[in-house]
Amino acid sequence: MPLPPPPTKKGSRLDLQQLGIQDVNAPFVPSVAAQSSVNKPSAKLDALTVSTPGPRHSAAANSDQAPRAAKAVSAKTSSKAATKTRTTAQPDRRSPAQAVDLQANVPTVMANPAAPTAVQTASESSTVNRSAAPGVKTKASPKRASPTVAKANPHQAASGSTKLFVLDTNVLLHDPMSLFRFEEHDVYLPMIVLEELDGHKKGMTEVARNGRQASRTLDALAAQAGEDNIGAGLPLNATGHTEARGRLFFQTEPLDYTLPTSLPQGKADNQILGVVQALSHRHTERVVAMVSKDINMRIKARALGLDAQDYENDKTLDDGELLYSGALALPTDFWTRQSKTVESWQQGQFTFYRVGGDVTQQFHINQFVYFEAPGEPPLYARVVEIRGKTAVLKTLRDFTHLKHSVWGVAARNREQNFALNLLMDPEIDLVTLTGTAGTGKTLMALAAGLVQVLDERRYTEIIMTRATVSVGEDIGFLPGTEEEKMGPWMGALDDNLEFLAKGDGGNAGEWGRAATNELIRSRIKVKSLNFMRGRTFMSKYVIIDEAQNLTPKQMKTLITRAGPGTKIVCMGNLAQIDTPYLTEGSSGMTFAVDRFKGWPHGGHITLARGERSRLADFASDVL
Repeated sequence: MPLPPPPTKKGSRLDLQQLGIQDVNAPFVPSVAAQSSVNKPSAKLDALTVSTPGPRHSAAANSDQAPRAAKAVSAKTSSKAATKTRTTAQPDRRSPAQAVDLQANVPTVMANPAAPTAVQTASESSTVNRSAAPGVKTKASPKRASPTVAKANPHQAASGSTKLFVLDTNVLLHDPMSLFRFEEHDVYLPMIVLEELDGHKKGMTEVARNGRQASRTLDALAAQAGEDNIGAGLPLNATGHTEARGRLFFQTEPLDYTLPTSLPQGKADNQILGVVQALSHRHTERVVAMVSKDINMRIKARALGLDAQDYENDKTLDDGELLYSGALALPTDFWTRQSKTVESWQQGQFTFYRVGGDVTQQFHINQFVYFEAPGEPPLYARVVEIRGKTAVLKTLRDFTHLKHSVWGVAARNREQNFALNLLMDPEIDLVTLTGTAGTGKTLMALAAGLVQVLDERRYTEIIMTRATVSVGEDIGFLPGTEEEKMGPWMGALDDNLEFLAKGDGGNAGEWGRAATNELIRSRIKVKSLNFMRGRTFMSKYVIIDEAQNLTPKQMKTLITRAGPGTKIVCMGNLAQIDTPYLTEGSSGMTFAVDRFKGWPHGGHITLARGERSRLADFASDVL
């Protein structure tokens, strides 16, 4: 049977490589790009590459099969021309979006590292390389697997759902473990950040210690991953921090960015802003955000159109109003709902109630609950047990009565009664008291300590300390021993001891008051925070005053000093924080209250009413 004549029109002969034919025995199904390239060349086809499974299907190996393939193509072309085919007369029926999707699938196959090297088509080698301008890539070229590009842009193929956080130096100096606080997201460190870390590593301050710790952490991560993997990112969970599932990237190449001329290029903050801008332009498929504790730097970043965030992992609460108060008011219909299921029993001088219902979902261990309604007896109790939807309430000792006074001090309101119940309970190892000025925090803590040290002999002595943060200008170095140096900071201790000594020995004469003062002073030791590291307090009653000025790290250092039989009382007013860069949400006092909430041997109460004087109460409200 004679072969049909070849096509007579110039340029209508089809090329095997353009059609993507790898096996001549396979049925011929022309692609969309091949159909449209018969009469008009397509720019999208120039970037198309054909992945060959092996050497036997390369262009050189298929040269002996070209005549048979050409015959088959000529036969199909002539038969379609005889029936007035629509290949050359009508455009492709597929939509442009479908055609783009079909072409985009080819580079995806090439990106498989197990596949062999792709071979360029004849049209790409002859047309694209001649017509494309230097430095300009075709549409499909960014998705082509190139080892050089992958090394220069390690997070180009990262998932769009994860973010890339660029850390400022002050974040690492504030929290050296901040690298592991970003969960599945990636972290990027500009080179200028490493330079600033190196400049802050000298000294004995908290900032210098954090800088050295951050440098050791970075060195450990680099040692675990090896030098060859720095460009591809270091896994943050390599040192055992399983909560960090992202990668750490260092700046390993200069980045091109353009900042306004009003921002000096030599300043470190502006260089970090330039890195964030360059990364945002390079990785448009993911969120690139700068994390900094510097408010002005975040403002400048937002003015440049960059995403800037504050490091909030150190903040226990976003709002101080959400702090656990330690007390809960029961609803007015509480007894009505509990009338059929409530159980009660007596144990010594205390009454226990077993209650249930939805209200118990709000309870915490050692939380105080109270019921006050007109015409009904009040209830003041503490939650001592929670099992499922039931809870056990234990009534309190009434310290508002003078016969239950503590070293001559009786509770004047509901919250003070709650606080004295915690302070006098030997099963409570940690008590936190917060409240405004004049609510009686220091007075009650000292009175409870004197009773349990001198009368009940439950503890051997009282140790009192506080953060030495001045309200105004520092007066300089103080002479004397440790206790003499701490004397000016312990004015609150002297004032309260004077009141307590007067109340206890008021009828003993001047000699009796002097003896009482001497006895009290002998059982109270004043210590400085600077020398607490490494100590262990056994059977001591420790009072930490002005705890709102402590950082979470300092609070942890103090609480972990407690040995067997030691009770620690933390007091503070979150509205009077004098430590720079410390807020209500990041204070060590807030940290302790939130972390020990619900612990069976810890309790907290917020004192609401001031009892110092009417002048102090009014000033606390209006000033």
